Amino acid sequence: MELFGILFILFFSIILHEVSHGVVAAWNGDPTAKVMRRLTLNPLPHVDLLGTVFLPLLLFVTKAPFLFGWAKPVPFNPRYFRRARLGLFTVGLAGPAMNVALAFFFALVLGFADPASALPPFLRYGISINLMLAIFNMIPVPPLDGSRVVGAFFPASWRQVLFALDRWGFFLLLILLSMGLLHKVLIPIYELTESSSIFHISFIKSD
Repeated sequence: MELFGILFILFFSIILHEVSHGVVAAWNGDPTAKVMRRLTLNPLPHVDLLGTVFLPLLLFVTKAPFLFGWAKPVPFNPRYFRRARLGLFTVGLAGPAMNVALAFFFALVLGFADPASALPPFLRYGISINLMLAIFNMIPVPPLDGSRVVGAFFPASWRQVLFALDRWGFFLLLILLSMGLLHKVLIPIYELTESSSIFHISFIKSD
């Protein structure tokens, strides 16, 4: 039951992360995600074999201190953006911003939760996983969101290079995973989020 709850929070968080990209792209004039029916909370269209299935399962089997993953990226076409730089910047920032908002949401609920109930461990995981997703995705390496945010300030020719590198990005993540190097990136991020006691926001309810 505990594993099911953790997986639900993980999948819920990464799906909202991806859907937010599509929603903001639509706000900027790009209908791609809507046309491809990716603006949905149905998990099936968002499942990525490596990031949604294999990686969380591997982390669980190896008894990692956390479960982590990603969903299939929601497609967007910057040619539709009314303002190219603003569109790329806001679409890139949308996913991490959603995760930060979710972290605050889980922290808010934690502030009111009964400490003796079964809820606090799941809420703390919701805080940690969403902060991890936000920080990890802001690394400026394709295909992560940070490359979009930084790329918005690049000349158009450089942005094309970044887009071209996207297709190889997940192969790089797969190599890092197979070499055990992805853990070395994720664990410091996990430790950072665990030490962020401000997100427990105990000030919400007084003693």
